[in-house]
Amino acid sequence: MSLPPRARAAFFQAVWSITRLIPPGQVSTYGQIALYLPCPDGVNEPDFLAFRARWVGEAMAACPSDVPWQRVINSQGKISQRRGAAQQRALLEAEGVIFNDRDQVDLKRFGWDGPSSEWLKASGLVIPPGNDVSQPGLF
Repeated sequence: MSLPPRARAAFFQAVWSITRLIPPGQVSTYGQIALYLPCPDGVNEPDFLAFRARWVGEAMAACPSDVPWQRVINSQGKISQRRGAAQQRALLEAEGVIFNDRDQVDLKRFGWDGPSSEWLKASGLVIPPGNDVSQPGLF
């Protein structure tokens, strides 16, 4: 399922705003970022819950040059295999992120805790219940 065109721009902007907050040397996952996003108008909630992490990936593939796209990886702590994967790894390693022998990043060590609740609220985004997203490796 695709994100409806009328919801796409706002969704992508929100993803990029969150991603710009990830500090050098840390990573987030598509799923973690997705947890901060409200369901767009015109999208039913089951579809949103099923596809939101994939839509975050679509936003990352289309991001402007000022977004540190390399800092978003999959929930296994790996770089998703696609064009640009080698560049993503090189950029992360240049920031001090270490990959193990299975090409994984230790999300407990390098995982970002996420934006503050205050920033999320001010930005009109979702504050996850219990703020469990601050525990890297869950996504």
